[in-house]
Amino acid sequence: MTDLPTALNLPPVDPLPPETQRYFDICVEKLGFVPNVLRAYAFDIDKLNAFTAMYNDLMLAPSGLSKLEREMVAVAVSAENRCFYCLVAHGAAVRQLSGDPALGEMIAMNYRVAPIDARQRAMLDFAVTITRASATIEAADRQSLRDHGLSDRDIFDLASVAGFFNMTNRVASAIAMAPNPEYHGQAR
Repeated sequence: MTDLPTALNLPPVDPLPPETQRYFDICVEKLGFVPNVLRAYAFDIDKLNAFTAMYNDLMLAPSGLSKLEREMVAVAVSAENRCFYCLVAHGAAVRQLSGDPALGEMIAMNYRVAPIDARQRAMLDFAVTITRASATIEAADRQSLRDHGLSDRDIFDLASVAGFFNMTNRVASAIAMAPNPEYHGQAR
């Protein structure tokens, strides 16, 4: 890996610790490549481990929110923040998980026109409000989510996913993180 995934000159630790190399090997086995977001953090293994632990917990652990819904939140938040890396990477995940080659782009451009159900629309409205003005969230906003079938745990998970992507969008944009070219053609 000689090419760097960001505009910063932060080469990965060399050699990678064995457990990190195993994680990267699993990525290659499952995806065909190591996502550049992981490569970007590989200059500091503690930061990489913290990032992957939080990502894996929020995006892959059991939740009342489906994996597709969490990816939809990632795309809606990333669209608000205009984060190229996350729009490309998570748009591909939406395509793959939904089986719909247009859904990721629809959510990226304007989730309000996407063919999603009322529950998902309420979730994306909430995630976008968090992104635009989190201090304006009120009890009625959380109640609206409850009215659409979300539990309090689901609301916590939704807020956490939106918050995580607001942070990662800002980091990715600030360091010009480049999406892996492979994402562009996935699930088309």
